[in-house]
Amino acid sequence: MKLGLFTVLLARQSLADVIQRIKPLGIRTIELATGNYVGSPHIKLDWLNRPAQLRDFKQKLEDEGMTISALSCHGNPLHPNRELARQHANTQTKTILMAERLGVTTVVDFSGCPGDSERARYPNWSPTPWPGDFQELLQWQWEKKVIPYWKRQAKFAAEHGVRVAIEMHPGFVVYNPETLLRLRAAAGPGIGCNFDPSHMFWQGIDPCAAVRALGEAIFHAHAKDTRLAADNVPVNGVLDTKPYSNEKERAWIFRTVGYGHDADFWCDLVSTLAMTGYDGVLSIEHEDSLMSAEEGLAKAATFLSQILIRERAKGMWWA
Repeated sequence: MKLGLFTVLLARQSLADVIQRIKPLGIRTIELATGNYVGSPHIKLDWLNRPAQLRDFKQKLEDEGMTISALSCHGNPLHPNRELARQHANTQTKTILMAERLGVTTVVDFSGCPGDSERARYPNWSPTPWPGDFQELLQWQWEKKVIPYWKRQAKFAAEHGVRVAIEMHPGFVVYNPETLLRLRAAAGPGIGCNFDPSHMFWQGIDPCAAVRALGEAIFHAHAKDTRLAADNVPVNGVLDTKPYSNEKERAWIFRTVGYGHDADFWCDLVSTLAMTGYDGVLSIEHEDSLMSAEEGLAKAATFLSQILIRERAKGMWWA
């Protein structure tokens, strides 16, 4: 297992500058965003039509000793706004083709969420089975929209040597291990997950238990933490629609690793990932509104490096 970086954290810097910044931190692999909800200037999908530029990009990475862990195109290809859904699906398709050209086997995305009908304007997501309308809605969404779309895309990705890692995220139809495994059962083994523990914490999910349940379905992993507010959760629970910038009033906020959960937890998570066969990257992601991107990166890299050293020293499972 090794450290990586989701480079949107440093989107204002050139990729050359990003690489020079992360090398001293021991990071040699990067995750690149191609568009939809998250974009960056570090890779462009129009390079698919510019083979010389794409070759130059690959060569520069090789010269710097850098590899790509995944291409990410977080979006909603099931959005009821048909034009938006088309754009997001098109970006996903191009990202799969770009991954093939680059020799990258993993594309990260969200599952998406449809509306409540063919006439809907906005996605419709509910965490409750009652009133019964919600059960009917879920059945329609999965049978008419979710499964048909992802069967097609999983087949397309497999034809190009790529697998799709769905990030489990509330607000989309896949938000926990149960829904991820449901989609994987329907669409095939080319669908797995990008495991981000930060989205598990606030749902009350034990990330280590989730890893055990997911097993070989884990294709990629993010390193991001969450801090639950001891004063706010007992009053209002964890479902919170207040802006992330309202840190004081929210039930929880995203934090740099180590600022939500301690080293013992992260050691346990790394060990559990390894025991279930994961030997990929821990891709540092930063959404900590209380810390700058530069500070968050430095702290996360130092913290996780110590975790990896500590786990290697156990010598039980690490080659």
